[in-house]
Amino acid sequence: MSASVSQPPVFLIDGAWSSDGAADWFTLSNPANGQPIARIAVADAAVVDRAVQAARRAFPAWRDFGPYKRADLLRELALIVDERRDGIARAVTREQGKPLDEARGEVSKVARTFEYYAAEAVRVFGQTIPNEDPGFLSLVEKEPIGVAAAIAPWNYPVELIGWKLGGALAAGCTLVVKPSEYSPLSAVALLDCVLAAGFPPGVVNLVQGAGKTGAALVSHPGIDKIAFTGSASVGETIFRTMGGIKSVSLELGGNCPMVVASSADVDAAVKGALRRGFRNMGQICIAVNRIYVHRSLHQRFVQQLVHAAERLTIADGLERPSADLGPMTNADGIAKVERHVADALDRGAALLCGGGPPAGMQQGHFYAPTVFDNCTPDMLVMSEETFGPVLGVCAFDSIDEVIGLANAGPYGLAAYVYARDVAEIFGLTRALCFGSIAVNTVDAGIMNAPYGGRKQSGIGYEHGREGMEGYLAIKHVRLKHGA
Repeated sequence: MSASVSQPPVFLIDGAWSSDGAADWFTLSNPANGQPIARIAVADAAVVDRAVQAARRAFPAWRDFGPYKRADLLRELALIVDERRDGIARAVTREQGKPLDEARGEVSKVARTFEYYAAEAVRVFGQTIPNEDPGFLSLVEKEPIGVAAAIAPWNYPVELIGWKLGGALAAGCTLVVKPSEYSPLSAVALLDCVLAAGFPPGVVNLVQGAGKTGAALVSHPGIDKIAFTGSASVGETIFRTMGGIKSVSLELGGNCPMVVASSADVDAAVKGALRRGFRNMGQICIAVNRIYVHRSLHQRFVQQLVHAAERLTIADGLERPSADLGPMTNADGIAKVERHVADALDRGAALLCGGGPPAGMQQGHFYAPTVFDNCTPDMLVMSEETFGPVLGVCAFDSIDEVIGLANAGPYGLAAYVYARDVAEIFGLTRALCFGSIAVNTVDAGIMNAPYGGRKQSGIGYEHGREGMEGYLAIKHVRLKHGA
């Protein structure tokens, strides 16, 4: 290993940065060119225990700190994140791959998250409930649940940490954060803003590592709440390994459909499919994976989609910040895409564009935007979450038919509908079994509305008041006052 590769301190425990007690180290590389970025310390169970104990010590004072003071610190955090936007964004691009302009947008959204939860922090309300017997009063109070384990993936490495930080800190919880091993340094950059904002030591802590580190964290008896975003398989593992009964919120991804109904604006639908199918190289939990187009619009839609996909720019996101797409983040993602592409070809789908690395881009984890037509439900591109820049398209004839196709499978995170006929819009939105449904847009989430899935796409919510309520416990106090 070259001596020029740094070993920055990446554990934040009780308000101090270090890599003390690292069980191991791994080399982090740039997905655009394979060049090493840094050597990252891995936390073992002992380091995790130090972080959890720091959060437990900090919890009583933070719980009693007061909502207005917590709100002030969250607003200060938003300001600092805005000030450091470019530095955090460069860290995201170097380790995750998305173009720099897109990374800047992600960081700005994190700052807005903290602003939103600063406002929500002072709106934790209980209620009074009348009793049948005179002389009694019931008070329902909401209290912070305790210490939260926040485990985030690499596809939106600061935004998905920020959602958890915002809701938990507003509620009065303390946290131990574990980012993905593919995006450790952007988490360091974000949590350094927490220190700069003046949050008390131990309120937010950071450990690094992969599966063993995560298992040590979720199974720790000092953890009261687990907030996880990632794959369904890891979500199931958390249930098996968390040890005891804990509050859990899981966002486990999905295989999201788009329905282009007979009354749709085709130009708008193509634009939406392009954005939500290929943005971030398709590495989005709510990415469009499978598209069902009414037969009357099918040929026109496919032709326009392929033409637009072939015009997307792909580049190293640091060298060309405004590129549409950067590399995929890791080799495992490329391997899954290749497996899905091979399966579609074997089962008779028509490959219309893409299907391999872009011309002249053999170095790095680059893959061309790929469109298949004439897809069938048994193909992996239609039945699994590809998590890559691949879209499967098929034609349908009736609303009942497409409802069955879209609802098939175990996932229920988000769905997209393009239609202008009121009956088609409300018929589809009523029948589709998904946590979020976006109509004539592909921006399914907003910060002040709940975001979560159904079926195997998870339990619990982020965004909105619900994103804070998940870190609160209800207490019923029944008072005999005798009046």
